[in-house]
Amino acid sequence: MKSLRFRIAAILIGAIVVVVLVATTAVIFVLDQPDPDRMVVPVASQIVAISGFFYENTDTANQVAVEADEMGPLRPDLTNALQARLTHSGVDLPVTVHDKIGQDGQLALVEVSGRQLAVEFPNMDGPPPELWIALAYWLGLIVLGVIAVSLFMAYRVTRPFAMLENAVNSVGSDGVIPHIPEVGSGEARQTASALNRLSARLKSAVESRMRLVAAAGHDLRTPMTRMRIRAEFLPDEDRDSWVKDIDELELIADSAIRLVREEVSWGDHSPVELDKLLAETVEELQAQHYRIALGRLDQAIIDLLPSLAMRRALRNLLINAATHGKGGIVSLTANGPSVVIEITDKGPGIPQDLLARVFEPFFRAEPGRVQTIPGAGLGLAIAKEIIERSGGQLEVRNGLSGGLVQTITLRG
Repeated sequence: MKSLRFRIAAILIGAIVVVVLVATTAVIFVLDQPDPDRMVVPVASQIVAISGFFYENTDTANQVAVEADEMGPLRPDLTNALQARLTHSGVDLPVTVHDKIGQDGQLALVEVSGRQLAVEFPNMDGPPPELWIALAYWLGLIVLGVIAVSLFMAYRVTRPFAMLENAVNSVGSDGVIPHIPEVGSGEARQTASALNRLSARLKSAVESRMRLVAAAGHDLRTPMTRMRIRAEFLPDEDRDSWVKDIDELELIADSAIRLVREEVSWGDHSPVELDKLLAETVEELQAQHYRIALGRLDQAIIDLLPSLAMRRALRNLLINAATHGKGGIVSLTANGPSVVIEITDKGPGIPQDLLARVFEPFFRAEPGRVQTIPGAGLGLAIAKEIIERSGGQLEVRNGLSGGLVQTITLRG
Protein backbone atom coordinates (compact mmCIF):
# COMPACT_ATOMS: atom_id res chain seq x y z
CA MET A 1 0.00 0.00 0.00
CA LYS A 2 2.88 2.36 0.70
CA SER A 3 4.17 1.87 -2.83
CA LEU A 4 0.75 2.78 -4.27
CA ARG A 5 0.62 5.85 -2.02
CA PHE A 6 4.07 6.97 -3.14
CA ARG A 7 3.23 6.37 -6.81
CA ILE A 8 0.11 8.53 -6.58
CA ALA A 9 2.06 11.24 -4.76
CA ALA A 10 4.84 11.06 -7.37
CA ILE A 11 2.32 11.43 -10.20
CA LEU A 12 0.75 14.49 -8.56
CA ILE A 13 4.12 16.05 -7.79
CA GLY A 14 5.45 15.39 -11.27
CA ALA A 15 2.36 16.76 -13.01
CA ILE A 16 2.21 19.98 -10.96
CA VAL A 17 5.96 20.60 -11.12
CA VAL A 18 5.98 20.10 -14.89
CA VAL A 19 3.13 22.59 -15.30
CA VAL A 20 4.91 25.13 -13.09
CA LEU A 21 8.19 24.67 -14.97
CA VAL A 22 6.50 25.10 -18.33
CA ALA A 23 4.74 28.28 -17.16
CA THR A 24 7.97 29.62 -15.65
CA THR A 25 9.90 28.86 -18.82
CA ALA A 26 7.32 30.76 -20.86
CA VAL A 27 7.61 33.78 -18.54
CA ILE A 28 11.40 33.69 -18.74
CA PHE A 29 11.25 33.49 -22.52
CA VAL A 30 9.03 36.56 -22.65
CA LEU A 31 11.23 38.50 -20.25
CA ASP A 32 14.38 37.52 -22.12
CA GLN A 33 13.17 38.92 -25.43
CA PRO A 34 14.62 42.44 -26.16
CA ASP A 35 11.96 45.14 -26.12
CA PRO A 36 13.04 48.32 -27.96
CA ASP A 37 10.63 50.51 -26.02
CA ARG A 38 11.86 49.14 -22.71
CA MET A 39 15.51 49.54 -23.74
CA VAL A 40 15.32 53.17 -24.98
CA VAL A 41 13.51 54.69 -21.98
CA PRO A 42 16.62 55.03 -19.75
CA VAL A 43 18.78 56.12 -22.71
CA ALA A 44 16.29 58.82 -23.73
CA SER A 45 16.19 60.11 -20.14
CA GLN A 46 20.00 60.38 -20.12
CA ILE A 47 20.05 62.26 -23.43
CA VAL A 48 17.40 64.73 -22.25
CA ALA A 49 19.34 65.35 -19.03
CA ILE A 50 22.75 65.63 -20.69
CA SER A 51 21.63 67.96 -23.49
CA GLY A 52 20.79 70.65 -20.91
CA PHE A 53 24.28 70.98 -19.46
CA PHE A 54 26.40 69.54 -22.28
CA TYR A 55 28.35 72.72 -22.86
CA GLU A 56 29.30 72.96 -19.19
CA ASN A 57 30.88 69.47 -19.15
CA THR A 58 33.73 69.43 -21.62
CA ASP A 59 35.35 66.31 -20.09
CA THR A 60 32.36 64.25 -20.98
CA ALA A 61 32.44 65.63 -24.53
CA ASN A 62 36.03 64.52 -25.03
CA GLN A 63 35.23 61.10 -23.58
CA VAL A 64 32.25 60.48 -25.77
CA ALA A 65 34.16 61.55 -28.84
CA VAL A 66 36.58 58.70 -28.23
CA GLU A 67 33.73 56.23 -27.63
CA ALA A 68 31.98 57.39 -30.80
CA ASP A 69 34.83 55.99 -32.85
CA GLU A 70 33.89 52.49 -31.63
CA MET A 71 30.49 52.50 -33.31
CA GLY A 72 29.45 49.35 -35.15
CA PRO A 73 26.50 48.49 -37.47
CA LEU A 74 23.38 50.65 -37.31
CA ARG A 75 20.33 49.34 -35.41
CA PRO A 76 17.28 50.79 -37.18
CA ASP A 77 14.78 49.33 -34.69
CA LEU A 78 16.43 50.94 -31.70
CA THR A 79 17.13 54.15 -33.63
CA ASN A 80 13.45 54.62 -34.51
CA ALA A 81 12.33 53.75 -30.97
CA LEU A 82 14.81 56.18 -29.39
CA GLN A 83 13.93 58.97 -31.84
CA ALA A 84 10.24 58.54 -31.07
CA ARG A 85 10.90 58.63 -27.33
CA LEU A 86 12.96 61.83 -27.60
CA THR A 87 10.28 63.52 -29.72
CA HIS A 88 7.69 62.52 -27.09
CA SER A 89 9.93 64.18 -24.45
CA GLY A 90 10.15 67.43 -26.46
CA VAL A 91 13.77 66.98 -27.60
CA ASP A 92 14.43 67.16 -31.34
CA LEU A 93 17.97 65.90 -31.82
CA PRO A 94 19.38 63.67 -34.56
CA VAL A 95 20.22 60.26 -33.05
CA THR A 96 21.39 56.86 -34.30
CA VAL A 97 21.96 53.57 -32.42
CA HIS A 98 24.83 51.23 -33.28
CA ASP A 99 26.08 47.90 -31.96
CA LYS A 100 29.44 47.92 -30.23
CA ILE A 101 32.43 46.54 -32.06
CA GLY A 102 33.83 43.32 -30.53
CA GLN A 103 31.53 43.29 -27.50
CA ASP A 104 27.91 43.04 -26.49
CA GLY A 105 25.71 46.11 -26.10
CA GLN A 106 24.72 49.22 -28.04
CA LEU A 107 25.69 52.89 -28.19
CA ALA A 108 23.41 55.82 -29.01
CA LEU A 109 25.10 58.58 -31.06
CA VAL A 110 23.33 61.93 -30.69
CA GLU A 111 24.40 65.30 -32.19
CA VAL A 112 24.19 68.26 -29.85
CA SER A 113 25.33 71.74 -31.07
CA GLY A 114 27.61 70.29 -33.72
CA ARG A 115 29.10 67.72 -31.41
CA GLN A 116 28.37 63.98 -31.27
CA LEU A 117 27.59 62.43 -27.90
CA ALA A 118 27.76 58.67 -27.36
CA VAL A 119 25.49 57.21 -24.68
CA GLU A 120 25.80 53.55 -23.74
CA PHE A 121 22.68 51.40 -23.60
CA PRO A 122 22.11 49.49 -20.35
CA ASN A 123 22.53 45.69 -20.52
CA MET A 124 19.06 44.29 -21.06
CA ASP A 125 19.90 40.99 -22.70
CA GLY A 126 18.02 39.12 -19.97
CA PRO A 127 16.50 39.39 -16.50
CA PRO A 128 18.81 40.66 -13.74
CA PRO A 129 20.58 38.07 -11.50
CA GLU A 130 18.36 39.00 -8.56
CA LEU A 131 15.36 37.83 -10.55
CA TRP A 132 16.93 34.39 -11.09
CA ILE A 133 17.58 34.03 -7.33
CA ALA A 134 14.02 35.03 -6.52
CA LEU A 135 12.78 32.61 -9.15
CA ALA A 136 14.81 29.76 -7.62
CA TYR A 137 13.31 30.42 -4.17
CA TRP A 138 9.86 30.64 -5.67
CA LEU A 139 10.22 27.30 -7.44
CA GLY A 140 11.64 25.70 -4.29
CA LEU A 141 8.66 26.83 -2.21
CA ILE A 142 6.26 25.57 -4.86
CA VAL A 143 7.93 22.15 -4.98
CA LEU A 144 7.89 21.81 -1.18
CA GLY A 145 4.27 22.81 -1.03
CA VAL A 146 3.35 20.45 -3.84
CA ILE A 147 5.14 17.55 -2.10
CA ALA A 148 3.29 18.18 1.18
CA VAL A 149 -0.11 18.53 -0.48
CA SER A 150 0.46 15.52 -2.77
CA LEU A 151 1.49 13.25 0.12
CA PHE A 152 -1.57 14.33 2.09
CA MET A 153 -3.92 13.78 -0.84
CA ALA A 154 -2.31 10.42 -1.65
CA TYR A 155 -2.85 9.37 1.96
CA ARG A 156 -6.50 10.42 1.80
CA VAL A 157 -7.08 8.67 -1.51
CA THR A 158 -5.39 5.40 -0.54
CA ARG A 159 -6.68 5.18 3.01
CA PRO A 160 -9.68 2.97 2.05
CA PHE A 161 -7.27 0.61 0.26
CA ALA A 162 -5.02 0.57 3.32
CA MET A 163 -8.03 -0.29 5.47
CA LEU A 164 -8.85 -3.19 3.15
CA GLU A 165 -5.27 -4.44 3.32
CA ASN A 166 -5.16 -4.19 7.11
CA ALA A 167 -8.53 -5.91 7.39
CA VAL A 168 -7.38 -8.83 5.24
CA ASN A 169 -4.14 -9.17 7.23
CA SER A 170 -6.02 -9.08 10.54
CA VAL A 171 -8.46 -11.87 9.70
CA GLY A 172 -8.28 -14.38 12.52
CA SER A 173 -8.24 -18.14 12.30
CA ASP A 174 -12.02 -18.05 12.68
CA GLY A 175 -12.29 -16.11 9.40
CA VAL A 176 -13.80 -13.03 11.07
CA ILE A 177 -12.52 -9.48 10.52
CA PRO A 178 -11.97 -7.51 13.75
CA HIS A 179 -14.17 -4.45 14.23
CA ILE A 180 -12.82 -1.33 12.48
CA PRO A 181 -13.53 2.13 13.97
CA GLU A 182 -15.72 4.13 11.60
CA VAL A 183 -13.80 7.43 11.71
CA GLY A 184 -12.01 9.69 9.24
CA SER A 185 -13.11 10.96 5.85
CA GLY A 186 -16.37 9.97 4.20
CA GLU A 187 -14.70 7.33 2.05
CA ALA A 188 -12.87 5.87 5.07
CA ARG A 189 -16.07 5.70 7.12
CA GLN A 190 -17.96 4.02 4.29
CA THR A 191 -15.17 1.47 3.80
CA ALA A 192 -15.01 0.71 7.54
CA SER A 193 -18.79 0.37 7.69
CA ALA A 194 -18.82 -2.03 4.73
CA LEU A 195 -16.05 -4.15 6.28
CA ASN A 196 -17.85 -4.28 9.62
CA ARG A 197 -21.05 -5.42 7.90
CA LEU A 198 -19.09 -8.05 5.99
CA SER A 199 -17.47 -9.25 9.23
CA ALA A 200 -20.86 -9.53 10.95
CA ARG A 201 -22.28 -11.55 8.05
CA LEU A 202 -19.26 -13.85 7.95
CA LYS A 203 -19.46 -14.45 11.68
CA SER A 204 -23.18 -15.17 11.47
CA ALA A 205 -22.68 -17.56 8.54
CA VAL A 206 -19.82 -19.42 10.23
CA GLU A 207 -21.72 -19.78 13.50
CA SER A 208 -24.81 -20.95 11.65
CA ARG A 209 -22.89 -23.64 9.79
CA MET A 210 -21.07 -24.75 12.93
CA ARG A 211 -24.39 -25.08 14.75
CA LEU A 212 -25.68 -27.11 11.81
CA VAL A 213 -22.69 -29.46 12.03
CA ALA A 214 -23.10 -29.84 15.79
CA ALA A 215 -26.83 -30.48 15.45
CA ALA A 216 -26.26 -33.06 12.72
CA GLY A 217 -23.61 -34.85 14.81
CA HIS A 218 -25.89 -34.83 17.84
CA ASP A 219 -28.95 -36.02 15.91
CA LEU A 220 -27.00 -38.91 14.39
CA ARG A 221 -26.54 -40.47 17.79
CA THR A 222 -30.19 -41.50 18.15
CA PRO A 223 -30.45 -43.56 14.90
CA MET A 224 -26.97 -45.00 15.52
CA THR A 225 -28.09 -46.17 18.97
CA ARG A 226 -31.09 -47.90 17.38
CA MET A 227 -28.82 -49.48 14.78
CA ARG A 228 -26.49 -50.77 17.52
CA ILE A 229 -29.42 -52.36 19.36
CA ARG A 230 -30.65 -54.03 16.17
CA ALA A 231 -27.13 -55.22 15.36
CA GLU A 232 -27.14 -57.23 18.58
CA PHE A 233 -29.82 -59.49 17.10
CA LEU A 234 -27.87 -60.21 13.91
CA PRO A 235 -25.99 -63.45 13.34
CA ASP A 236 -22.44 -63.51 14.67
CA GLU A 237 -20.88 -63.45 11.19
CA ASP A 238 -22.66 -60.15 10.38
CA ARG A 239 -22.68 -58.49 13.80
CA ASP A 240 -18.97 -57.55 13.91
CA SER A 241 -18.99 -55.70 10.57
CA TRP A 242 -22.15 -53.80 11.51
CA VAL A 243 -20.78 -52.83 14.91
CA LYS A 244 -17.52 -51.68 13.30
CA ASP A 245 -19.37 -49.41 10.88
CA ILE A 246 -21.54 -48.00 13.66
CA ASP A 247 -18.45 -47.27 15.78
CA GLU A 248 -16.94 -45.40 12.84
CA LEU A 249 -20.11 -43.33 12.43
CA GLU A 250 -20.09 -42.45 16.12
CA LEU A 251 -16.44 -41.44 15.88
CA ILE A 252 -17.19 -39.11 12.98
CA ALA A 253 -20.16 -37.56 14.81
CA ASP A 254 -18.13 -37.05 18.01
CA SER A 255 -15.26 -35.51 16.04
CA ALA A 256 -17.61 -33.07 14.35
CA ILE A 257 -19.05 -32.01 17.69
CA ARG A 258 -15.56 -31.58 19.18
CA LEU A 259 -14.55 -29.45 16.18
CA VAL A 260 -17.50 -27.13 16.83
CA ARG A 261 -16.60 -26.91 20.49
CA GLU A 262 -13.04 -25.95 19.62
CA GLU A 263 -14.42 -23.18 17.39
CA VAL A 264 -16.74 -21.59 19.91
CA SER A 265 -15.36 -22.28 23.40
CA TRP A 266 -12.06 -20.47 23.86
CA GLY A 267 -10.66 -19.13 27.09
CA ASP A 268 -7.97 -16.57 27.76
CA HIS A 269 -4.30 -17.35 27.32
CA SER A 270 -2.39 -18.38 30.42
CA PRO A 271 1.18 -19.54 31.16
CA VAL A 272 1.63 -23.25 30.44
CA GLU A 273 4.63 -25.45 31.24
CA LEU A 274 4.85 -26.82 27.73
CA ASP A 275 7.65 -29.32 28.44
CA LYS A 276 5.70 -30.83 31.33
CA LEU A 277 2.49 -30.93 29.28
CA LEU A 278 4.27 -32.67 26.40
CA ALA A 279 5.90 -35.22 28.68
CA GLU A 280 2.57 -36.05 30.35
CA THR A 281 0.86 -36.43 26.99
CA VAL A 282 3.55 -38.79 25.69
CA GLU A 283 3.39 -40.85 28.89
CA GLU A 284 -0.38 -41.08 28.61
CA LEU A 285 -0.22 -42.28 24.98
CA GLN A 286 2.54 -44.77 25.78
CA ALA A 287 0.27 -46.24 28.44
CA GLN A 288 -2.32 -46.73 25.70
CA HIS A 289 0.29 -48.64 23.67
CA TYR A 290 0.92 -45.90 21.09
CA ARG A 291 4.46 -46.03 19.69
CA ILE A 292 5.67 -42.58 20.69
CA ALA A 293 9.16 -41.77 22.01
CA LEU A 294 10.28 -38.59 23.72
CA GLY A 295 13.44 -36.93 22.40
CA ARG A 296 15.04 -33.62 23.39
CA LEU A 297 12.92 -31.74 25.92
CA ASP A 298 13.88 -28.15 26.77
CA GLN A 299 12.15 -26.28 29.54
CA ALA A 300 9.57 -23.85 28.16
CA ILE A 301 6.81 -21.76 29.77
CA ILE A 302 4.63 -19.93 27.28
CA ASP A 303 1.22 -18.19 27.17
CA LEU A 304 -1.25 -20.52 25.48
CA LEU A 305 -4.91 -21.41 25.43
CA PRO A 306 -6.04 -23.55 28.39
CA SER A 307 -3.75 -26.57 28.74
CA LEU A 308 -6.64 -28.94 27.99
CA ALA A 309 -6.98 -27.52 24.47
CA MET A 310 -3.22 -27.71 23.79
CA ARG A 311 -3.11 -31.25 25.20
CA ARG A 312 -5.85 -32.22 22.72
CA ALA A 313 -3.86 -30.74 19.83
CA LEU A 314 -0.68 -32.59 20.87
CA ARG A 315 -2.62 -35.84 21.29
CA ASN A 316 -4.05 -35.56 17.79
CA LEU A 317 -0.65 -34.97 16.20
CA LEU A 318 1.10 -37.69 18.22
CA ILE A 319 -1.64 -40.23 17.48
CA ASN A 320 -1.39 -39.32 13.80
CA ALA A 321 2.35 -40.11 13.90
CA ALA A 322 1.85 -43.33 15.88
CA THR A 323 -0.91 -44.74 13.68
CA HIS A 324 -0.38 -43.44 10.14
CA GLY A 325 3.38 -42.97 10.64
CA LYS A 326 4.09 -46.32 12.31
CA GLY A 327 5.61 -44.69 15.37
CA GLY A 328 7.09 -41.29 16.06
CA ILE A 329 9.60 -39.25 18.05
CA VAL A 330 8.74 -35.86 19.52
CA SER A 331 11.18 -33.15 20.66
CA LEU A 332 10.82 -29.68 22.15
CA THR A 333 13.46 -27.03 21.43
CA ALA A 334 13.47 -23.59 23.04
CA ASN A 335 15.09 -21.06 20.70
CA GLY A 336 15.00 -17.65 22.34
CA PRO A 337 11.42 -16.34 22.35
CA SER A 338 10.28 -19.21 20.10
CA VAL A 339 9.49 -22.81 20.98
CA VAL A 340 9.56 -25.52 18.32
CA ILE A 341 7.93 -28.92 18.75
CA GLU A 342 8.87 -31.41 16.04
CA ILE A 343 7.19 -34.77 15.55
CA THR A 344 8.83 -37.16 13.09
CA ASP A 345 7.44 -40.56 12.15
CA LYS A 346 8.53 -43.62 10.21
CA GLY A 347 5.66 -43.82 7.76
CA PRO A 348 5.56 -43.43 3.98
CA GLY A 349 4.76 -39.73 4.15
CA ILE A 350 2.17 -37.95 2.02
CA PRO A 351 2.33 -37.33 -1.75
CA GLN A 352 3.68 -33.85 -2.39
CA ASP A 353 0.59 -32.75 -4.33
CA LEU A 354 -1.63 -33.63 -1.35
CA LEU A 355 0.36 -31.89 1.40
CA ALA A 356 -1.57 -28.64 0.98
CA ARG A 357 -4.82 -30.48 1.82
CA VAL A 358 -3.81 -32.32 4.99
CA PHE A 359 -5.60 -29.81 7.25
CA GLU A 360 -8.91 -30.06 5.42
CA PRO A 361 -11.67 -31.70 7.50
CA PHE A 362 -12.26 -35.37 6.63
CA PHE A 363 -9.22 -35.44 4.32
CA ARG A 364 -7.50 -38.80 3.81
CA ALA A 365 -4.36 -39.51 1.87
CA GLU A 366 -5.21 -43.15 1.13
CA PRO A 367 -5.84 -43.68 -2.60
CA GLY A 368 -9.26 -44.71 -3.77
CA ARG A 369 -10.83 -43.67 -0.44
CA VAL A 370 -9.60 -46.86 1.20
CA GLN A 371 -9.60 -46.50 4.98
CA THR A 372 -7.14 -48.79 6.73
CA ILE A 373 -7.04 -46.98 10.10
CA PRO A 374 -10.16 -45.87 12.03
CA GLY A 375 -10.69 -42.15 12.28
CA ALA A 376 -12.84 -39.27 11.07
CA GLY A 377 -10.10 -37.23 9.43
CA LEU A 378 -10.56 -34.24 11.76
CA GLY A 379 -7.54 -34.65 14.05
CA LEU A 380 -5.18 -32.39 12.10
CA ALA A 381 -7.90 -29.81 11.46
CA ILE A 382 -8.66 -29.54 15.20
CA ALA A 383 -4.95 -29.41 16.09
CA LYS A 384 -4.29 -26.64 13.57
CA GLU A 385 -7.24 -24.63 14.89
CA ILE A 386 -6.02 -24.86 18.50
CA ILE A 387 -2.40 -24.01 17.64
CA GLU A 388 -3.31 -21.01 15.49
CA ARG A 389 -5.67 -19.72 18.20
CA SER A 390 -2.64 -19.86 20.52
CA GLY A 391 -0.71 -17.62 18.12
CA GLY A 392 1.39 -20.47 16.73
CA GLN A 393 1.88 -22.18 13.41
CA LEU A 394 1.60 -25.81 12.35
CA GLU A 395 3.46 -27.08 9.29
CA VAL A 396 3.63 -30.54 7.76
CA ARG A 397 6.29 -31.72 5.33
CA ASN A 398 7.90 -34.93 4.14
CA GLY A 399 11.22 -35.77 5.76
CA LEU A 400 14.40 -36.00 3.72
CA SER A 401 14.84 -39.70 4.64
CA GLY A 402 11.14 -40.55 4.53
CA GLY A 403 8.29 -40.19 6.95
CA LEU A 404 6.29 -37.12 7.85
CA VAL A 405 7.52 -34.16 9.93
CA GLN A 406 4.96 -32.15 11.90
CA THR A 407 6.36 -28.87 13.23
CA ILE A 408 4.69 -26.62 15.79
CA THR A 409 6.15 -23.12 16.23
CA LEU A 410 4.98 -21.08 19.22
CA ARG A 411 6.11 -17.62 20.27
CA GLY A 412 6.06 -16.23 23.76
